[in-house]
Amino acid sequence: MIKGFTRRTKTKFDDIFIRAANLPTTLLIFASGGVLVERILFLTFNIQVTGYLWISLKAVGIIAAIIFVDRFLNGLIHFYRDSLEVLQTAGYFIHIFTRVCIFGLGFLILLDTFGVSITPILASLGIGSLAVALALQPTLENLFSGVQIVTDRPFREGHFIKLESGEEGFVESIGWRSTWIRLPQNNMIVMPNKLLVNAKLVNYHYPSKEMIMAIGLGVHYNSDLEKVEGVLMEVGCQVLQTVTGGIKDFQPVVRFHMFNNSSIDCNVVLRVREFSDAATIRHEFIKRVHKRFAEEGITIPYPIQAVNYTQEGVPDALMEHRNVKDILK
Repeated sequence: MIKGFTRRTKTKFDDIFIRAANLPTTLLIFASGGVLVERILFLTFNIQVTGYLWISLKAVGIIAAIIFVDRFLNGLIHFYRDSLEVLQTAGYFIHIFTRVCIFGLGFLILLDTFGVSITPILASLGIGSLAVALALQPTLENLFSGVQIVTDRPFREGHFIKLESGEEGFVESIGWRSTWIRLPQNNMIVMPNKLLVNAKLVNYHYPSKEMIMAIGLGVHYNSDLEKVEGVLMEVGCQVLQTVTGGIKDFQPVVRFHMFNNSSIDCNVVLRVREFSDAATIRHEFIKRVHKRFAEEGITIPYPIQAVNYTQEGVPDALMEHRNVKDILK
């Protein structure tokens, strides 16, 4: 009857509560029945139940409480796993950690109920935990680094990242000891979490997958820059409209930024859906620009160095020297 009522409610909290309380309630009824029988025997027949039975009934009550808390928290973890990203990644670890804490605390309470002093046990656990922590220091560093990655979320599974060492790829999985990154060559890098926490990395999927890309090129000093800008804008629009991965409604931007040694350099800014599309867009853009520049007579100069002694005003007396003439010929 109660289960039927909880199914009709909008919230799932009461369903989890009822399922968790099913077995513990049975145990509590059994313990309550034992207490009731003890009271009846004492009041009716003046029979005093032994202290061991009373302690056992208290133990049953404690066990029921432990089971209820464990099942209730486990139900909450499973229910919220799909909506909370932390539980999607760390749900299993959180479940194990909470279960160990609940049963460990319950075990200590049971020992105290049976009259066993738990002070030496707590002291031993403290010393033992310190020894284990020192022995497992590298493992614990990776473990807590994994917790930090899950909670801080600098990247997630499926994100494309670039490591400080230069490798880049998709995050395949985030574990408690290491993170697996799939390279474009379909190889895998296994990175300890403690290295990732302390490293500088670039996340190409955050805050969004769409990204700006700049393609640099240079034109001859004699070029008509207005014409160059118009050609680059036209080719950029064509590439974004026709090549898969381009943002069609983005207007390309051309910015001249440097008088270089042999060319006037500029950057063409385009926008792509994600990092993996950048290579295709760059490839098509360079091919089409090269073809259009050839059609429009726009020169992309080779890297050259020239000595212009006339512009620099070399003295005539120096120029009359035979050796200088021979060198400059």
